[in-house]
Amino acid sequence: MNATVATSSSSSHSPLRSYLLETRCEFMRMLRTPSFSIPTLAFPVLFYLLFGVLLGSRGGAQAGTYLFASYGVFGVMAPGLFGFGVGIAMDRERGFMKLKQAMPAPPGATLMARMLMAIVFAALIVAEVTVIALSLGGVQLSVAQVALLFVVDVLGVLPFCAIGLWVGSLAGGQGAPALVNLIYLPMAFLSGLWMPLHVLPPIFAKIAPVWPAWHLGQLALKVVGRDSGGAAWMHVLVLAAMAVVFFLLARRRLAAGAHA
Repeated sequence: MNATVATSSSSSHSPLRSYLLETRCEFMRMLRTPSFSIPTLAFPVLFYLLFGVLLGSRGGAQAGTYLFASYGVFGVMAPGLFGFGVGIAMDRERGFMKLKQAMPAPPGATLMARMLMAIVFAALIVAEVTVIALSLGGVQLSVAQVALLFVVDVLGVLPFCAIGLWVGSLAGGQGAPALVNLIYLPMAFLSGLWMPLHVLPPIFAKIAPVWPAWHLGQLALKVVGRDSGGAAWMHVLVLAAMAVVFFLLARRRLAAGAHA
């Protein structure tokens, strides 16, 4: 009898259950925060409708395919940068992060929940852009290409989660939105996500490999045959390295703040 009770108690408080509960709470919090969820889901789609469909249709099928792949990357950057950058900054300012550290939850449960939510939002954004591209944008791709592009985009949110986490560890709740926008929009433009880099001065193409968005964009464009060359593994390696570096920098900052 006692063994049964102990086993039941142990299983009900397992780390997996804690992660699931944290993820559920994070999901409910995002649903109840329309100031985050609505712009995150709507802004990339409206941007793609305007520049990718209405204006991009003048460039023909090749331009439409390019913009479909690049605006998918533009869309998935937002959940990582804003969800972590602004969300973590506000939680730090309100003392929510210290409260979480004092609670009996597995280490990293909050960050894992936020990462899963970023993946969910990224999947929704890519699905929206894909439906518009195939129905209104005149894009014609195989089922395999659409599926592979979906996987590339959704997993591609992870490096931007790390960058957002680093920004959130640096900025306060009031300054984080402006700082994230200063990173988000210029990086998208300089990475060739709004228009091909060859239509811009050559200097932009030379510095493009500095930006993680360029590497993710090249992976997406490689799926549809519109990339500028280079091995896929190189882009994956750079994105993985950036994710690790920014995560470690953010972890160091958050740890220092917790002991301050």
